[in-house]
Amino acid sequence: MRCLSRAILVGAAGVVMLSSAAPLPSEAAERGSRATSSQMQQTEVQSSAEVAYDEQRLARDWGLNAEEWSRYRQLMRGPLGVYSPNLDPLTALGIEARSDEERRRYAELQVQAEARRVEKMLAYQRAYDEAWKRLYPTLQPVSSPAPRRPDLMARLRMSGERDRVAVFVKDRCSPCDERVRQLQAEGQSFDVYVVGTQGDDAQVRQWAARVGVDPEKVRARAITLNHDDGRWLAIRGQGELPAVMREVGGRWVRE
Repeated sequence: MRCLSRAILVGAAGVVMLSSAAPLPSEAAERGSRATSSQMQQTEVQSSAEVAYDEQRLARDWGLNAEEWSRYRQLMRGPLGVYSPNLDPLTALGIEARSDEERRRYAELQVQAEARRVEKMLAYQRAYDEAWKRLYPTLQPVSSPAPRRPDLMARLRMSGERDRVAVFVKDRCSPCDERVRQLQAEGQSFDVYVVGTQGDDAQVRQWAARVGVDPEKVRARAITLNHDDGRWLAIRGQGELPAVMREVGGRWVRE
């Protein structure tokens, strides 16, 4: 039923009644609305399919099936995700394992994944070292920041260099300088982490030159120079620097 509206115009010729019908949606507009709705539904279906595919791919990358991946997602929405929001799937599932068999499975998957990751890191590190020697033979290399994880020496553990230590120092610190010189004189292999550099490679190189770090040992990776990048906090380091840290039984112990 059409709703009519009336307007009254008064002129010299008298009063004229004009009637007009309120416009109704045209057939073309209705077709456009249906097409838009159909496109939105198609987009939603496509997006859902893409999300599902991405989830399946991620699960495969970690060696998990759909049920295990769904459980991981559920765990990360609970207290575990609140306390440890950046846990990888294997660690999360291993921590919340429901049986010894599950725990062993996730531990084995994680060891395999870590071995693959470290092998790739070592291969790239070799390529990086070769490129550095070729392009900048007179400069000491500074290691690029690594992910902020407590297992700072994962690469070294996997490659068998268990006698290495991590040395945390800061610039303008005489005890730090002396400790590094002492370790170098003893022939100790170690990794220096300079706190407070803000990613400035030049600052690390200047510190190393002033302390007398042997460039040959740096090039041979007997000594590495690194930005701290939050590692000292990540391993819950306490006390004054310098700090010589060694991993014992999966935990970092100060010497």
